[in-house]
Amino acid sequence: MVRERRESGLEYLALVTDLLQAARRRATHAGLWEAADLQWWWRRDQHRDAGAATFWLNERQPVAAVITTDWGAHVGLDILRIDPGSNELLDVVWPRVMERIAELADSTIEMVIDEADSTLAAAANRAGFVATDHGDATAWMDASSRPAVTSPPTGYRLESRAQVGDRPHHMIARSGDAVGQRLAECSLYRADLDLAVYDGDGAVAAYGLFWADPHTGVGLVEPMRTEGPFQQRGLARAVLTAGLDRLAAAGCERFKVSYKPENAAARHLYLTGGFTTTSTSRTWTR
Repeated sequence: MVRERRESGLEYLALVTDLLQAARRRATHAGLWEAADLQWWWRRDQHRDAGAATFWLNERQPVAAVITTDWGAHVGLDILRIDPGSNELLDVVWPRVMERIAELADSTIEMVIDEADSTLAAAANRAGFVATDHGDATAWMDASSRPAVTSPPTGYRLESRAQVGDRPHHMIARSGDAVGQRLAECSLYRADLDLAVYDGDGAVAAYGLFWADPHTGVGLVEPMRTEGPFQQRGLARAVLTAGLDRLAAAGCERFKVSYKPENAAARHLYLTGGFTTTSTSRTWTR
């Protein structure tokens, strides 16, 4: 018998982390999200409203959750389960899904659904969601297959937040002034795995954030970016290879990354860097 519980703030973050770590320990590849994904989302939504996160627990272990995340232009709705390949708890959580949809009637809601999960897709369709042409591909790599580290070209230097923590965070422009503070609140964040490449004038040219999860052995790459004026100079590969090497040194046995299939540069970077695509997902909207 599972019991229902709503949580907000840091208690929410601890529970969702516990749930997704337990799910990954059960499944090699199944399931869209790592605990680190939800910790990365924390920069945008600190879940101050307990109504945005409902958990179901068996004893003290969370086994399922319905999470809504405020992304500004839309609200993300995610159903998390300790057994990602099973729909056993779907009937239990679905009434809360419908309640949350009703509460968000004036908002655009998006669900990201694994294309292999026909049961959840059918339930979303009955609830008024429509499949879009957008989605993600997920790719994995064994740490032993990681590529050799590539240095940035002459005139650029790669540094971590552990080295330059006195400067404004390099992701402020896209993630807000509080991004450094929010990341520091996350149990899986490590400043030595938060990497950026700077040019000779100190401008941010590229960056990548690497999450080492000691409870699952998975290292997540999220996010990666090369700024427009600095693209096609080998900077992304320098960040990626350095980050993967550091994840291996941190004890990660496998690496994971997701990318937009239509993003040719990202697809090329990851697939020529040793990653293998294992699944795809589709975005549904209501």
